[in-house]
Amino acid sequence: MTIRIGIGGWTYEPWRGTFYPEKWPQKRELDYAAGHVTAIEINGTYYGRQKPATFAAWAKAVPDGFVFSLKASRYCTNRKVLAEAGESIAKFTGQGIVELGDRLGPILWQFMATKTFDADDFAAFLKLLPDRQDGVALRHAVQVRHESFAVPEFVAMCRDAGVAIVFAQSAEYPVIADITGDFVYARLEDAEERFVAGYAPTALDDWAGKAKIWAAGGRPQGLPYVEDATPPNQPRETFMFFINGAKVRAPQAAMALIARITA
Repeated sequence: MTIRIGIGGWTYEPWRGTFYPEKWPQKRELDYAAGHVTAIEINGTYYGRQKPATFAAWAKAVPDGFVFSLKASRYCTNRKVLAEAGESIAKFTGQGIVELGDRLGPILWQFMATKTFDADDFAAFLKLLPDRQDGVALRHAVQVRHESFAVPEFVAMCRDAGVAIVFAQSAEYPVIADITGDFVYARLEDAEERFVAGYAPTALDDWAGKAKIWAAGGRPQGLPYVEDATPPNQPRETFMFFINGAKVRAPQAAMALIARITA
């Protein structure tokens, strides 16, 4: 089973002295973070383009087996007509992300909470997502945050496209737990600062159990599914990111979950 657990980004001032040691050089924060978690979701790619050399430097800074996921550009997803996103998608995937090499994980396509489900338009968007870039295979996950997406038609089109629906545990948005890709992408967004690791120990025990079920190819019970169908029982690389909520607790949450997975 392959389970990767991490955080969103690595540059966050409140982590200095709480996660990063006092006086740790800021230019080496990625090195430190990559030594304590097994994946990082890069959010900077959502806001602007990066240089190929930047992706190459990030890849060089992390150990073998470490993986980055990339949040796709907002210009691809924050638009009225998704079917017209082709040029923006091509610019995003062609900016040099392949310089990450084997550190390149899934691409996260996140949509505004106000974006409603238009079946024809969303199906057209999925067709625009490339399978490869410069010979490198790409994997895609979509995070939708409006209740109109919680319908069988949306789940079916993602499954047909081989695109994963992001499981986002949040108090603010509806959750879709259906498994539609050959990997699982979960974002845990409801941490509380009152807990040292963002979640109660029993909650982390439960997430560790769910992670193992996902990775083994199963379907955890007690989650909100649109369909009753059980996905093919095959191992799935599983990504879990602690992000948003009490962000200051995210590194401790990730490390606590890693400890449970590897125990």
